[in-house]
Amino acid sequence: MTAPGRKNPREAAVEVDTGLGSRTAAALVFGSSAAVLVVEIVALRLLAPHYGLTLETSTLVIGVALTAIAVGSWAGGHAADLVPARRLIGPLLGISGVAVASTPFLVRGAAATGEAGLLLLAATLTLLVPGALLSAVTPVATKLRLTSLRETGTVVGRLSAIGTVGAIAGTVVTGFVLISRVSVTGILVGLGIALVLASVLVQALGGGGRRGGMRAAGVVVLAGAASVVVPGGCDVETNYHCLAVQVDPKRDTGRILLLDGVRHSYVDLEDPTYLDFTYSQAMASVIETAFAPSEPVTAYHLGGGGLTIPRYLDEVRPGSSSLVSEIDAGVVQVDTERLGLDLGDGIDVRVGDGRLMLDDLETAKFDIVVGDAFGGVSVPWHLTTIEAVRAIRRVLNADGIYLMNIIDHGRLAFVRAAIATAATEFDHVTLLAAPAALAGEDGGNFVLVASAAPVDSETLTERLTARGTGWDHLTGAELRAWIGDAPVLTDDFAPVDQLLTPYGN
Repeated sequence: MTAPGRKNPREAAVEVDTGLGSRTAAALVFGSSAAVLVVEIVALRLLAPHYGLTLETSTLVIGVALTAIAVGSWAGGHAADLVPARRLIGPLLGISGVAVASTPFLVRGAAATGEAGLLLLAATLTLLVPGALLSAVTPVATKLRLTSLRETGTVVGRLSAIGTVGAIAGTVVTGFVLISRVSVTGILVGLGIALVLASVLVQALGGGGRRGGMRAAGVVVLAGAASVVVPGGCDVETNYHCLAVQVDPKRDTGRILLLDGVRHSYVDLEDPTYLDFTYSQAMASVIETAFAPSEPVTAYHLGGGGLTIPRYLDEVRPGSSSLVSEIDAGVVQVDTERLGLDLGDGIDVRVGDGRLMLDDLETAKFDIVVGDAFGGVSVPWHLTTIEAVRAIRRVLNADGIYLMNIIDHGRLAFVRAAIATAATEFDHVTLLAAPAALAGEDGGNFVLVASAAPVDSETLTERLTARGTGWDHLTGAELRAWIGDAPVLTDDFAPVDQLLTPYGN
């Protein structure tokens, strides 16, 4: 109990904190909720070069973001009951602004140390801290709007709905507008500046003074400058990837295309027949085995990258035609502008999802379908299922072949499942890889070959040897034993990311 004539501190706080305008409260809740989702989505782009764009990365980011929202909502409401709530909003916005603007510097700086634990800690804190601070704004603003118990439901429900709309707006604007026009660094530093300016405005209007807000603004400017100076590892940030082009130190005309930090394609600017990656040499060996020398072919390519195989076919098989589906328009732009690739009359590149494009292709139109699409280190799951394989078989002619590049490690559970899936639709399946990989001693690239007619194993071995690949292949009963009881992947069940873990599934 309190002494007669004295009020409970919480009751006193309620009297002091009334009077926040409904529009101001709505703007604060809308803006802070939107900012949380902007940070969450951009965090996926920031971490992709270091962790890959996988289901695990997305799960981590979403889990940390939801944790931040829960912690911030609880802590913000508790703090608003202990101190005058109006004093909290300015610092919450200002400190979160500093944290957001510092994120690129902290994450990339941690990555530069090579310490995986430090990078994970930096990634977690740079999402958790601003997310919690921004999420605390909603309960604080709600407390300031509660002038009577009779309107509790109305105020809480209204501000909760506004917060949700703000989160939706942040998601849509970031995904469809910001990511395609502004760099990751620019988005985070710009958002940090906006939050600090909002903090200055709130504190000035609330009589809390501007000095603290101006200090925060200074910190944001310094953090932004540092973020720009620290290399981000990207030449271009596209809608889907952090993209970089490296010069091969051993070959003046060689260029390596990296997507999210992963070596994706090798291109020789002057010699399309030079194939550096072993899996590309393996694919070329299969094509040379299946088709007569210089015979023109029609090919459909799921994934474009540096257009290595389309350029190779155009060069060694005059008159060939390659239709390429590349989901990322930024990759195509880099191919033509930074790599200077001349697509020519025989290469038609279309921006779009390869699985969707399959539905629009003619039946029995192609001699070859090449699957070389990756999101991070994983083949996009919807290109691995029996439904996708069935669509690929439909567009191949009677003598056509399907080539698929796969990366797997550990128990090789994914590549086994991919082969089991292809084997349900094609009469003949062959798997190419390094002997250590086929023996289950190592991981890396595998090339799956599926066709209606068998591939000449003896000729294929000769061509692999002539190229110096060091690769071998499995087929027939030997391959069926290697597959074991691997599951067939379907649109309803394709746990590709889980199969790629070291322990398989």
